[in-house]
Amino acid sequence: MEKKTLSGMTLAELENVAYELGMPKYASKQIATWLYTKQIFSISEMSNISKAFREKLEEHYVLGRKQPIKKVKSKDGTVKYLFPTQSGHFVETVYIPTAERATLCVSSQVGCKMGCSFCMTGRQGFQAQLTPADILNQIYSLPEFATLTNIVFMGQGEPLDNIDSVLRTCEIMTAPYGLAWSPKRITVSTVGDLKNLRKFLNESQCNIAISLHFPTSALRAEYMPAEKAWPINKVVEVLKDYDFCNAELQWHEGAKQRRLSFEYIVFAGLNDSHRHRDQLVELLKGLDCRVNLIPFHTIPDSPFTAAPEKRMKEIRDYLTYKGVFSTLRASRGEDIMAACGLLSTKERNKKETK
Repeated sequence: MEKKTLSGMTLAELENVAYELGMPKYASKQIATWLYTKQIFSISEMSNISKAFREKLEEHYVLGRKQPIKKVKSKDGTVKYLFPTQSGHFVETVYIPTAERATLCVSSQVGCKMGCSFCMTGRQGFQAQLTPADILNQIYSLPEFATLTNIVFMGQGEPLDNIDSVLRTCEIMTAPYGLAWSPKRITVSTVGDLKNLRKFLNESQCNIAISLHFPTSALRAEYMPAEKAWPINKVVEVLKDYDFCNAELQWHEGAKQRRLSFEYIVFAGLNDSHRHRDQLVELLKGLDCRVNLIPFHTIPDSPFTAAPEKRMKEIRDYLTYKGVFSTLRASRGEDIMAACGLLSTKERNKKETK
């Protein structure tokens, strides 16, 4: 009989586990504490649960936690980890420390279906969905777990294409029995998966980031196949039905609204002209949002070129002047292929499945 995985279960599901094994109901909270607030790697470590019940748990369940098998550190302090998944694949996870915060960029899929032409993960294609246990493992098994202040679903995969696992992860991260984080410390990125965007916005209070990159539907469709299924104009119309906080204000833990941002990789001669800036202003009119301008990181055999920093600053200043608050995202981890758009486990997955 195949064992089930404890990690990724809600408190209600853990109550069912306790009931089925003849354990007292309060044991579910004990299990949740070991799973989600203590960094244990085996059921045998649950010391406040009797040996008999631990043996019953081990007979039917696995914890679902695996150590990273590879670590690469950048000269700027960014660290990229390679994690094995429950299904035998691998995903990359990036730890990004700064003086003020420590952000973890987690993956939601092995590879990606979206096929964006400027992304290494897109070139990898799609191999598998990650389970809640796989996603949580990237967080809880991180050696720097105790330092984390923020989590972004901006690693491998399209998070809303794996909506159930992502929502389950966000629930556990923000629940009192889990990490009890404010949802405003978690940001989920999407190309604009309309079939699941409303579901996410209705069922979670976490921040949302739209991978925009081009200001018009026609231009976006040339490089992002998902545009044909989920036009950016329709994505913006959906977003206008929800409340977001003013991007220029210092939002705080007591604020009710989540934050909306748009990710915009700036390519030289492709999406950086004055016309593109005006199109961007027009597209985002009426939204409380921010635009994160991101430098393009070169990938092999790519026709794209990064816009110079001076041009990016001009775009930032122009957009902000026009009422669209904008920031420049610092490039981190490029020397270890950990920066935006560079994550891929294609070769690793090939080697391990031969």
